[in-house]
Amino acid sequence: MNLIHRRYCRSDGWALAVQKYMLPWVLKDIDLGDNALEIGPGPGRTTEWLRDHVPHLTAIEIDHALAESLKKRLAGPKLTVVEGDATNMQFADAAFSGAVCMTMLHHVPSPALQDKLVAETFRVLRPGAIFAGCDSTPTLRWRLFHIMDTCVAVDPNGFASRLQAAGFTDATVETNEYHSFRFNARKP
Repeated sequence: MNLIHRRYCRSDGWALAVQKYMLPWVLKDIDLGDNALEIGPGPGRTTEWLRDHVPHLTAIEIDHALAESLKKRLAGPKLTVVEGDATNMQFADAAFSGAVCMTMLHHVPSPALQDKLVAETFRVLRPGAIFAGCDSTPTLRWRLFHIMDTCVAVDPNGFASRLQAAGFTDATVETNEYHSFRFNARKP
């Protein structure tokens, strides 16, 4: 992420937006179970909310500095922070009761790697577990915000098919007026 993007994603304004609006919208009526996985927490503003809403949360973050910061700032008995690549997770099969991925898929450098992340998420989830998340749909402002970032937009119109190709069932994708989409799907 570029410097402006990093600063914004650490801000109290972003924390308020994700904790008051985004997370309740994405996770409405969704049970992540007793051992959830958060993929790509970045600075952890979503992690702060999630660790208070699930019995145990594991956060996997590829960026070394962000992972170390999360470990120092948030790790405790309800949260484990792991530095790692979500396209090649070192977790056991069926390790997690649910997974979330909040506004980070567009930072995965290609659709093929995005699909690999989805397939890896499928692998590490228990049968019956839900994978839920959200991302943005491109606007001029969004594109400008991502100058000099890795930014590969995810088309919400085809994302349910991509979830199903990884093995998920009951895949739903819903857009909103804020240029965002949420998704959820279940591992059979």
